[in-house]
Amino acid sequence: MYQIDLKNPISIYFVGIGGVSMSGLAEILSDAGFRVSGSDRAPSELCTKLEGMGIKIYYGQKAENVTDDIDCAVLTAAIRPDNPEYMALTEKGIPMLTRGQLLGQLMKNYELPIAISGTHGKTTTTSMISEILLEGAKDPTLSIGGIYPRIRSNTRVGGRKYFVLEACEYTNSFLSFFPKISLILNVEEDHLDFFKDLADIRHSFHEFALLTPADGCVIINSEIENLSELTEGLSCPVITYFGCRTTEDLASGRGAKADYAPKDVTLDENGFASFTVTCPGKADRRFSLHVPGIHNVGNALAAIATADLLDMPEETIRSALLSYGGTDRRFEHKGSFQGVTVIDDYAHHPTEIRATLTAAQSYPHRSVWCVFQPHTYTRAKLLRKEFVRELSLADKIVMADIYAAREIDDGTISSADLRDDLIAMGKEAYYFPSFDEITKFLLKNCVNGDLLITMGAGDILTVGESYLKQ
Repeated sequence: MYQIDLKNPISIYFVGIGGVSMSGLAEILSDAGFRVSGSDRAPSELCTKLEGMGIKIYYGQKAENVTDDIDCAVLTAAIRPDNPEYMALTEKGIPMLTRGQLLGQLMKNYELPIAISGTHGKTTTTSMISEILLEGAKDPTLSIGGIYPRIRSNTRVGGRKYFVLEACEYTNSFLSFFPKISLILNVEEDHLDFFKDLADIRHSFHEFALLTPADGCVIINSEIENLSELTEGLSCPVITYFGCRTTEDLASGRGAKADYAPKDVTLDENGFASFTVTCPGKADRRFSLHVPGIHNVGNALAAIATADLLDMPEETIRSALLSYGGTDRRFEHKGSFQGVTVIDDYAHHPTEIRATLTAAQSYPHRSVWCVFQPHTYTRAKLLRKEFVRELSLADKIVMADIYAAREIDDGTISSADLRDDLIAMGKEAYYFPSFDEITKFLLKNCVNGDLLITMGAGDILTVGESYLKQ
């Protein structure tokens, strides 16, 4: 495998440079003196930012974009062997790395790489840890799966001690990593276009945990079923935290078995939690959040456990968590129109939907409208019952067409099918084939005091933005 050396900059080409993670890697290497270029399907804000740094970007992936002066190329998971640039790179004999392989190689250049994995919650927890390190003036390098308002970016190039990054399990990319501190937030069924089943997913997360060296640490959610299967054979210490997501979780008493657990949890009028943390070797500490939902108490516990491991002062942790106001597309307040509050959320897995809609119940509202865009046909088909069950937590549901992403519609599942399932449950549910029709329907039917949530990992956020422009 080709090895990247930050002390020896080369010419590197990114196929799919506009992705959140890919653009961040391009920024890190450009800052290190590499000659960076790349391609993507269409312009975007991230591409514009990179171009402002002097990075050449081609729009449309063509063989002629691949020039002889390229020393190495980095490919996203979506790039297939029939891609014209992939074929040109192969023909020219130019070495290729996956995004995960490049991330793993970069981690070797830092004293304390911290990798946050899990089916969901990665971006929020990564951002909370980042907030704590920035509040403590630790100058971390960051690679986040969303736009983090404090740095107005998804990437921050800092010093060579702390590297905080998301570790995505899709295509097993996180198995190319070299973490010193590994977080596993949850392990559930997802990305079933790649993984065979939940057992296959659990195996990969166990392999990820095994990457942590003996002088490192694994921080893991005590709520994960058969937890010992994931921690078996580890040579490093293991710290557990209570990954609570609902008030029922808090009342269950299960948190008592975790190293880090909350007690005396209260929610204010906006659904923001305050809670006391209990953990071995420390006096009880009280923290408050500025993001809504019980699930964020669980995310905060993971961040607090990490901060304690790094010997961050209590007041720094407390101040950082209180000032953290969320990441773009994570229960993001977009604005209000005629008394209707518009929120946007990236939730695209049933568990995430449940967390978001549960948080919405503690947020001021008359009726909760959820405008949902399923992400990929595979996920919609295999988790159909779970999607319907969690979407039913909203008062009124509007379905948009499935966002295909990397897949092709085989005609076996549609958003109209999910709408019909919701109606069969007695829910008020609708389906419209275009965003324009959805926006017009919402303008006619949402009333003063309603809470409108656009939800999904695709481009559904534009519906809320269009609604607010009326």
